[in-house]
Amino acid sequence: MACHLKGLAGKVALVTGSTSGIGLSIVNHLADLRCNVILNGFGETKHIEDVQTNLKRQNIKVNFFEDDLSTVQGNLTLCDNIYRIYPTGVDILVNNAGFQHVSPVETFPTAKWEQMIGIMLTSPFLLVQKFLPEMKRKEWGRIINISSVHGLVASPYKAAYVSTKHGVHGLTKVVALETAETGITCNAICPGFVDTPIYQKQVESRSQTDGCSYDEALVAKFVEFLCSEAASQITGSCLTMDGGWTAR
Repeated sequence: MACHLKGLAGKVALVTGSTSGIGLSIVNHLADLRCNVILNGFGETKHIEDVQTNLKRQNIKVNFFEDDLSTVQGNLTLCDNIYRIYPTGVDILVNNAGFQHVSPVETFPTAKWEQMIGIMLTSPFLLVQKFLPEMKRKEWGRIINISSVHGLVASPYKAAYVSTKHGVHGLTKVVALETAETGITCNAICPGFVDTPIYQKQVESRSQTDGCSYDEALVAKFVEFLCSEAASQITGSCLTMDGGWTAR
């Protein structure tokens, strides 16, 4: 752990969708490792203020932006805001923002489809596009896309979610190829059913081999590993942590 603390201390990390669930767990863990953290998301003002107060106790820089990542302009505004504070951009980009909507294809709302594509596929593309040049200049960067087992397999009634996760796997591999031998890595983590508000209703009857529910802190520790020197040769990978669900 001491090696990781030394290696990541002072790095600037942006985690989207980080006011709750997996994203908040990742932010908290990176703060423990002395990264300066940038939060993005929505929620009650008091809750977000409390989150920032707790993070600042680590004697790190903490910023929060609530830009709407379902729109192109929201992503560009977020990047502009970050570059004003950090002229060299971010060192660690964790694309985590997302949500679920369940509906048969024939009745799936077009507006909901566009919103989900915007947040979970277009936003990762735009953020990588905007921060990659500075990562290349620094010859170091970690891009981690929080995907899902639904990037590997499908479930009925989840057309938009499954489509975005499959798409982000393709993006992950392309970015990895384009950044090979630059000191930058790009990977996707594919959790099963993590114990977050999004999944609580879906995991009640799941068993270990059905992608059992587990604590979101495990995903945060996986992010730490992918940021470490030990993972410097892991890139373009879509890594499962699903309790064996996709091994069937």
